[in-house]
Amino acid sequence: MIKNNVLKGVFLVGLGATSYGMLATFVKIAYGEGFTTPEVTIAQFIYGILGMLIINSYQKAKKGNNVVKASKKNIFQLMLAGTSLGMTSVFYYLAIKYIPVSIAIILLMQTVWMGVLFEMLLEKKIPSIQKIISVIIVLIGTALATNLIQSKVDFDWRGIILGLLSAVSFTTTMFTANRVATHVSSAQRSLFMLLGGAIIVFGFAIATQNTPFNFEIFMKWGIVLALFGTVIPPLLFNAGFPLTGIGLGSIVSALELPVSVLMAYFLLSEKVNTVQWFGILLIILAIIIMNVNFKKTT
Repeated sequence: MIKNNVLKGVFLVGLGATSYGMLATFVKIAYGEGFTTPEVTIAQFIYGILGMLIINSYQKAKKGNNVVKASKKNIFQLMLAGTSLGMTSVFYYLAIKYIPVSIAIILLMQTVWMGVLFEMLLEKKIPSIQKIISVIIVLIGTALATNLIQSKVDFDWRGIILGLLSAVSFTTTMFTANRVATHVSSAQRSLFMLLGGAIIVFGFAIATQNTPFNFEIFMKWGIVLALFGTVIPPLLFNAGFPLTGIGLGSIVSALELPVSVLMAYFLLSEKVNTVQWFGILLIILAIIIMNVNFKKTT
């Protein structure tokens, strides 16, 4: 029975990671159709918020008074934490305007070593040898996966900087999401974090959208982006991680990386050579090393 639950958890987390992995390719296709970053992000967040409102209403109708309500303080904290979620979307979607999706996702995965750095600075924890080795492997893997070892590489540095900023904000999101109002249901937490993120997204849109807003984005890509980016993954992760545990769940969630690269390869015809694939495998290996317990149990 326990093994069946673990397998179920692996399946759920794997599907969630796969959903996230598809997201950037859909955004890139939307760009090709003339939609802007503000249009893409606003459509995603509005549909995402509507989806979470429906899910929260369903849970309230089903459980009634048994649902733990978020206090005003919880709501404020979650919305504040959600601002980093909005910044992640903005930075990441801007990055893929300037660099290939396969490179942008590798930069986003720098959360592996950034998380270790955050933990060291904020919680005053000296990283273990296991984590240090993982960080070194990630950096080597990144150099290979982005083709930095080749002298002919010519990336737009705006994309590189934006990709790294998306990793910083995503790391912040992961840290705050696991520490703020954890007693509140995951659906409520997701809703208020999305509301906080929407403030950033709308502010960004007001500041940068120079052309009339194209509302066709809501019909063409809005629902798809919301489902794969803000509705399905959080629900699957929240259902799957308790069954797999953080360690195994983190390893399975690394599927996001190869899925994103494969989507870009098949749908966008982005070239990925053997050296880059080896670098991607090294990053996945680092995630496995960081989350596997090597201590012998008696």
